[in-house]
Amino acid sequence: MSDDKSNDDKARVYTPDFLTDLFRNPLDQGYADAAKRKALGGEPRGWQATGVRLVSALTLVAVGFLLVVAYKQTMADEPSRSQARAGLVDQIEQRQAATDDLQRDADQLRDEVARQRDAVLNDRDAARLRDQEAAAGLARVRGDGVEVRLDDAPDAVDAVTGAGKPDLGRVLDRDLQDIANALWSAGAEAIAINDQRLTATSTIRAAGSAILVDFRPVNRPYVVRAIGPGDLEDDFKDSATARLFRALVEDEGMSFSVRGVDDITLPAASDPQLRFATPSPTATPTPRTTEGGK
Repeated sequence: MSDDKSNDDKARVYTPDFLTDLFRNPLDQGYADAAKRKALGGEPRGWQATGVRLVSALTLVAVGFLLVVAYKQTMADEPSRSQARAGLVDQIEQRQAATDDLQRDADQLRDEVARQRDAVLNDRDAARLRDQEAAAGLARVRGDGVEVRLDDAPDAVDAVTGAGKPDLGRVLDRDLQDIANALWSAGAEAIAINDQRLTATSTIRAAGSAILVDFRPVNRPYVVRAIGPGDLEDDFKDSATARLFRALVEDEGMSFSVRGVDDITLPAASDPQLRFATPSPTATPTPRTTEGGK
């Protein structure tokens, strides 16, 4: 019995623990072999040492030359990039100014059409038409309501590159959608985002880092104003959307505020371009065929 046990002990081989061996000998065996060869051969001398120094110096010179060339090329291209960027900014500002002028002209023409129409219609029909236009968002409205201000967190935009960071402190298009829907649910009768009136066909979308309301960009801070009943402010503050944004203010640093406002005027929206399908006048019905081809 004891002989069998001693034979088993001799046959059993224990391997060292891998982690223990790794910490005891952190260097690869190749490093040790190279150190031994260097100790036996000594430091390079003569032409070998000169060659090593020469290769190192040439490498450093080549790297420095490439860095200088890249720096000069970058600095040479910077004026053209800055000029192109400035030109694009000027074009955008000119187009924006032209769009604003056209919008003012359209508002004046709309007012003139309304005056001419009211002169033709009787008082009751004119009042009913004005109410319908106000409800549809095609006429200016005035009254008491709520103002919601929303802005990115201070660190939501990179200070060096200006690029937005993918964090919860940045205002997205769906945030404005949620606020608008919460105001509608709270009883709002008219809503405008940065003076862009919302209608039944309005869209709030993202285009890159910009937010478009009816295909027109809106800039931060985002101001959502709504006209509605006297309890509009309290109902909106009690909504789940308002609670969510208050949590984002505490957790992510987003700017969010709600206050009641008196006697505000919301502009009219542009005339909608409605599209609908009509049957083609030249279309002919396709004759049916039976299984037998008749």
